[in-house]
Amino acid sequence: MGSVAEKAVDTLPVRLAIGLMSGTSLDGIDAALIETDGEHHIRPIAFRSEPYSEQARRQLQDVTALAWSYDRPRQSPEIVAATEMLTRRHLLAIRQLLATAGVPIEDVDVIGFHGQTVAHRPDRGWTWQIGDGDAMAAALGVPVVADLRQADVAAGGQGAPLLPVYHRALLAKAAWPAAVLNLGGVANITYVGADGEMVAFDTGPASSLIDDWMEAETGEAYDAGGALAATGEVHPDVLTQMLDNPWFDLAPPKSLDRADFTMAPARGLLPADGAATLTGFTAATVELALRHLPARPTRLIVAGGGRHNATMMAMLADACAMPVVPIETLGADGDATEAEGFAYMAVRSLAGLPISFPGTTGVPTPLTGGRLSKP
Repeated sequence: MGSVAEKAVDTLPVRLAIGLMSGTSLDGIDAALIETDGEHHIRPIAFRSEPYSEQARRQLQDVTALAWSYDRPRQSPEIVAATEMLTRRHLLAIRQLLATAGVPIEDVDVIGFHGQTVAHRPDRGWTWQIGDGDAMAAALGVPVVADLRQADVAAGGQGAPLLPVYHRALLAKAAWPAAVLNLGGVANITYVGADGEMVAFDTGPASSLIDDWMEAETGEAYDAGGALAATGEVHPDVLTQMLDNPWFDLAPPKSLDRADFTMAPARGLLPADGAATLTGFTAATVELALRHLPARPTRLIVAGGGRHNATMMAMLADACAMPVVPIETLGADGDATEAEGFAYMAVRSLAGLPISFPGTTGVPTPLTGGRLSKP
């Protein structure tokens, strides 16, 4: 799809849309059902999260490492097998979501399928999300919008973050300037000014390094509630080393791949101290990010799985010297936000409306995106 100018739309059809998200934390699939016109009307209906089996998680970890070694996206037996597995699991998640909602598949107008990011290299002009939108559309008899980042990167954008347009819709009743911080594997922030201006960018790792540390040091997949970090101490020398990275000084827009940062500087610390230091690193990177915003928000509204980490939320409040509150304060579901956002963007894609903007990804003009697979 091509570039479009952002403009007011008097009347858009209200559609029933499913959004699917599988993040870089590799914990599972989020599936949301919403009713929306892709603009101001948003009515959440149902949400489910389906965890990956350990076997599936390992398979995705392996192909992510493989994809990162490539100089460009290409097929291999491992990639093909992972794509088929991922698509099957998303189909199951959709059927379970609709069973929960009591909604027949025939009532669904469109599915926004993010797929699984295995490598994100906008510096090389590409981003790679696996998942077969054609197979999904054929299996369900519903149009599927996938490959939502590719048009942006092809036009010179970062391809991320894409959620800001949905964050702006959720912030419609908030006092501006306002900011939403999304804490997934990687963290990103969306700033909305009084005139609706958006500035958004990745701030640094959120849960990814903590999850890697927990798996390596304790065998656990994540630090539930930040319990281990709460018993440890932040090591300032390690924190300073990790923050000594020119990326944090770059002006936005900018985006990250999960593999751009590692937990290596924390090696040798006690498990609790490593968890605390890596959690403190996330908080410190968000504080650095606030310096790039046009104005300082009065609070941070937090979505994503990281908001369940009480230690991280407390460290964020301390580092940023402002209230840090979950997105539920806006009446939204922070677990469902990303999946809902991709449902919302699929509807915008059908309408030819932009999903990325100069202030969010660095694309030259507001741009629609997504590849439509018809049944």
